[in-house]
Amino acid sequence: MNTNINLLKEAIRSINDYPKPGIIYRDITPLLKSPDLFSLVIDMSAELIDGNIDLIAAIDARGFIFGSALAQKLRKGFIPIRKRNKLPYKVISQEYSLEYGLDQLELHIDAITPTQKILLIDDVLATGGTAEASAKLVNQLGGEIVSMIFIIELLGLNGRQCLEEYSNNIHSLITY
Repeated sequence: MNTNINLLKEAIRSINDYPKPGIIYRDITPLLKSPDLFSLVIDMSAELIDGNIDLIAAIDARGFIFGSALAQKLRKGFIPIRKRNKLPYKVISQEYSLEYGLDQLELHIDAITPTQKILLIDDVLATGGTAEASAKLVNQLGGEIVSMIFIIELLGLNGRQCLEEYSNNIHSLITY
């Protein structure tokens, strides 16, 4: 497993001072360019799933890349959690904080039926705000988050603190 993690880490490009000074941006596009590494991410993610799930929910936008591929591999339905005003049907909304203000995520009102078991996936766990807002949306519709998978976790930003309720079921492939 460590060899695979090292392969993934080597493919992720670190860009200093982006999007602002002092930030190290972890760019996954080189990893996505490699069919073998992208497949490895999906396979490793599938291995992390404990128990039964009904649907895979992914967070706009890079989470969609991994979520849709994982849903296809596992033969599960896929539901997108989108940024404000991107979904065409009736939605529920959840605001969350960013370092520079508030934003909002939305989910179709019929995306989940009560008691469905949901896997939430995204590319990065940083401060945890988007994942927390996404979990609240799932909960509003009566779904149950049974697992969360992040391709990258930025440990210094303590994102798991927002997600304590799910702490036993949070998985990250790569940590920085």
